[in-house]
Amino acid sequence: MGTGAITEYIDVAQVVLYVFWLFFAFLVLYLHRESKREGYPLKSTSKRGVQVEGFPGLPRPKTFVLPHGGGTRTVPGEEAERHDIAPEATGVGTPIRTADDPMAAGLGPGSYAIRPEVPDLTHEGEPKIVPLRVATDHALQEKDPDPRGQPVYGVDGEIGGTVVDAWIDRSEPQIRYFEVDANGRRILLPITFSRVNGRDGSIKVKSIKAEHFQQVPTLANPDQVTLQEEDRICAFYGGGYLYALPTRTEPLV
Repeated sequence: MGTGAITEYIDVAQVVLYVFWLFFAFLVLYLHRESKREGYPLKSTSKRGVQVEGFPGLPRPKTFVLPHGGGTRTVPGEEAERHDIAPEATGVGTPIRTADDPMAAGLGPGSYAIRPEVPDLTHEGEPKIVPLRVATDHALQEKDPDPRGQPVYGVDGEIGGTVVDAWIDRSEPQIRYFEVDANGRRILLPITFSRVNGRDGSIKVKSIKAEHFQQVPTLANPDQVTLQEEDRICAFYGGGYLYALPTRTEPLV
């Protein structure tokens, strides 16, 4: 027998390969099980009261200690449910719809999760995302366009509001939101949904029309944004990519 051979038909390399395959299979199952700590078990839309776990099943509950005295959280566990919508299925295996305005329904691309009504915090325990009027030790780069005081245009080319401030991330110094005055309503516009004109600093938003700025969720505290508010705000702009224009829900051909 040659070097590394265990028997005439099995050698060390072959055993190592089989061990790797087993390890990789167990790793995939473990990661798939861990991914079910939130959002599971699923609720069946075809049969009421039926809960779907799939394979593998739910992992054992694990308790996490939250930072900054935020208590503990056990997952899987009781999850808050949304009761602000009343969707109805158009049929088994088909999308759900609502009789209300789809832009404010929180469905499809505009859906959001229930998150804590507290702001995201820095390592030091301070609100992470704040306006420049609060984070006075931060400033915009002089070489970059300054959108403050400039108009914000919707996808219809109409003005939806005016930028009054920029909200920055203290942990990763960059702009997260623009604060917009939409006819007296102070709302946030995620920078990921914004296209800033490099010449005059004006902003174009492709996801919603100018009139929709009046429907963007507002803040409870004008100087900080909670995790729940962030989810709802981003969901509203995301839903606009499907619901803002009637043609967006129609087939391409």
